[in-house]
Amino acid sequence: MNDIKLALLGSPGAGKSAVLVRFLTRRFIGEYASNANSLYHKRLSIDGRQLNLEVFDPCSQSSEARCILEEPVDWADGFVVVYNISDRSSFINAKNILRQIRETRMDNCKGEVEVAVCLVGNKQDLCHARQVREDEGRCLAQENHCNFQEVSAAESYQDIANLFTQLIRQVMDHLKYRADRRRYSGSKSMAKLINNVFGKRRKSV
Repeated sequence: MNDIKLALLGSPGAGKSAVLVRFLTRRFIGEYASNANSLYHKRLSIDGRQLNLEVFDPCSQSSEARCILEEPVDWADGFVVVYNISDRSSFINAKNILRQIRETRMDNCKGEVEVAVCLVGNKQDLCHARQVREDEGRCLAQENHCNFQEVSAAESYQDIANLFTQLIRQVMDHLKYRADRRRYSGSKSMAKLINNVFGKRRKSV
């Protein structure tokens, strides 16, 4: 059983909790403000593999609240960063969050910044009030080497399910790569140790 940890980040009113609840329960919830951090658990199967999914949904992050990012960035295997396509300030904040993820991981993870991230433009149903063009979101995602998708938590479960599934697959690939790299590094160290020991023995014979 694999354990996958995701963190959901975004501005107040971006609808990140609505996106998450839509994925977890298929239901749409209206906007609500929460002053508390929440941790959700879900067991699911992807590509025949059983997973224990944990999703951390902290209270919404303003652009000034850098400190709130430190815990989820250090904890999570992957991130969903949500903005509201009808609110440019939430898009600017998403850009800041992406930068902070990169900087915090560089500080806390010994320079390891490769991490699975999906940038999500929510409230696609409000196209008539759009303030952020789709190509702007796609360009920001490309600059930060992350996935991108526009969705409507109010209208579509399938789009949201697809983005989470794609992100979880990417997380699993990253975790496998890290585990393989650690095993390779460990085997090289062991081989070097054995060569040193037997090399010394051969010289003494």
